[in-house]
Amino acid sequence: MASAAEQLAANLNFSAFGKAEELKQRIWFTLGALLVYRLGTYIPLPGIDGQAVAQAFNQAQTGILGLFNMFSGGAVGRMAIFALNITPYISASIIIQLMTSVSKQLEALKKEGEAGRRQLNQYTRYLTLLLAIVQAYGISIGLEAAGNIVQSPGLFFRLSAVLTLTGGTMFLMWLGEQITSRGIGNGISLIIFAGIVAELPRALIGTLELGRQGALSTFVILLVLVMSVAVVALVVFMERAQRRLLIQYPKRQVGNRLYEGQSSHLPLKLNSSGVIPPIFASSLLLLPATIAQFYASTTNLGWLTTVSTLLGHGQPLFIALYLALIIFFAFFYTAIVFNPVETAENLKKHGGFIPGFRPGERTAAYIDYVLTRITVIGAAYLSVVCLLPELLISYYSIPFYFGGTSLMIVVTVTMDTVAQIQGHLLAHQYDGLIKKAKLKGPRR
Repeated sequence: MASAAEQLAANLNFSAFGKAEELKQRIWFTLGALLVYRLGTYIPLPGIDGQAVAQAFNQAQTGILGLFNMFSGGAVGRMAIFALNITPYISASIIIQLMTSVSKQLEALKKEGEAGRRQLNQYTRYLTLLLAIVQAYGISIGLEAAGNIVQSPGLFFRLSAVLTLTGGTMFLMWLGEQITSRGIGNGISLIIFAGIVAELPRALIGTLELGRQGALSTFVILLVLVMSVAVVALVVFMERAQRRLLIQYPKRQVGNRLYEGQSSHLPLKLNSSGVIPPIFASSLLLLPATIAQFYASTTNLGWLTTVSTLLGHGQPLFIALYLALIIFFAFFYTAIVFNPVETAENLKKHGGFIPGFRPGERTAAYIDYVLTRITVIGAAYLSVVCLLPELLISYYSIPFYFGGTSLMIVVTVTMDTVAQIQGHLLAHQYDGLIKKAKLKGPRR
């Protein structure tokens, strides 16, 4: 078994791509799906003036709309059919996951296995539809109130805008699920990743243009570039960082043979939640901020204008809420993806134990103790990466694509996708070695 594993690792190279037909099909499917998504970000809503949209967006691109535009891959700035992007689905996923911790019925569904997960996914789709309709209606009202953007304001435009934007979100939700099942990587994350990466060159050109015009000094531009490289390096280091717990297995006797005890490690990532906390935090802040900003322009309610101002990007309330949500979701999502009690029971079932701790409850308590403390480090890392660049961007009005949130999404999704490709290659080559061994037959 060991020699087969060594041979498998030695043969893992780029030439394996030519033989892995299923992997190539998955990659081509993923690229084709992301191409369809990018095309949709250039198809404008019916009944709007594209030039008027561009002029209105240029005046507000440093605010909450700029952050919204980053997650939509530039679709908001063009007011395309995918302007809502996948944000309602992310918000719905957050709400459903929070409800599973409160509702006993949803918690029971979560424990039912595949059937329960399908039911929870169905609830998430229904809630996505509801949130998309609400947000789409808010956008249609805001567009009508913005002046000369809408060519024929009225009920027909609102209805067509709601149907188009909601349909775009539901299509992207379906497309993300197809990428996850038939492509490479997490489909939802890849859609956000594709939107950010596609707009990065334009953001870089815009930043250099600001420097040429004198709006930004050369020092600030260099500082942003150095900061971006530092953030990328920090993300790569922290996402690979682990706390390994020593696991011992006792000696065992099978028949007349006595097998020596073995040892292994239980790896605990410093950031088990990955890129989920900043995505969830941004999505939750975008929902009320967008609604408040749109309705503040259509009504005379002073408190809506105040809320819209306080939730503006770079404002103290926005920063405080963003920080609190990142920390909350770092702990919340870690608790979802890693269960110390279940891990301790599995170790006990297979005869493994952590030296110095009795199997069962004591082991679970120790794993939870370690996990909580390394999650504190992970939450602090997420806060630094996401907030410090955002403060600099807010102060100097630099495009959001150089912020910590966007860079972290790009780096993390890239690492996850590469890891999945390597996993497919390993599985393909391992199957090839097994087939060769069967063809050769048993050794005599």
